[in-house]
Amino acid sequence: MKILALIPARGQSKSILRKNIAKIGDKPLIAWTIEASLKSKYISKTIVSSEDSEILMISKKYGADILVRPKEYAEDNSSIIDVIKDTINQLGLKSEKFDVLVLLQPTSPLRDVHDIETAFNLFFSHKATGLISGYEPEKTPYKSFKINNEGWLEGMIDNKSPFINRQQLPKTFYPNGAIFIVNINEFIKNDSLFTSRTIPFVMSPEKNIDIDTMEDIDKITKKIIENKHNK
Repeated sequence: MKILALIPARGQSKSILRKNIAKIGDKPLIAWTIEASLKSKYISKTIVSSEDSEILMISKKYGADILVRPKEYAEDNSSIIDVIKDTINQLGLKSEKFDVLVLLQPTSPLRDVHDIETAFNLFFSHKATGLISGYEPEKTPYKSFKINNEGWLEGMIDNKSPFINRQQLPKTFYPNGAIFIVNINEFIKNDSLFTSRTIPFVMSPEKNIDIDTMEDIDKITKKIIENKHNK
């Protein structure tokens, strides 16, 4: 079975300038994900897709294969589904076929090779066609409301759930953006990372930081320094 790891990395970002190559610890942000992917025994090929020449150059330096992304798939409103489809199509033109895709977003640098291997073990042992990493939130969406167009409250799920004891409500799961695994045939069929046999992978709380602000960078840098000190 051939497994493709895709690391999507646009040149621009709204929150932090040049976020994907910002320094985290002793290396660029994207390098943490590249190195974790390359260490995995499951992954056949690690590709960084970007429209940005500097990101592609840095990614190549850290050992990833690179793919030039068309600029229309690197805009603020570009869909990750389109990026994945473009990657599969470009590789298909080179007669490179894969069975499974794992999407590893560079904004989750605390996700390491152990997490990737554990996710694949779970994926294969359950004969799943999809996997999404995340956590069980402290507050369930079943207890929340939305405001309708007339300004009245409605239950987010239904109007009974907000008044039911939490213990009686279904377990919920929130994605953390670190790992998405999908069978490629299922992805092509559904145009989605979600399949009818998608399994959750619950990660430890400290792995759930997804970099979106400068404060997140400070938190992760501190965590990396702590981890090195403990080792």
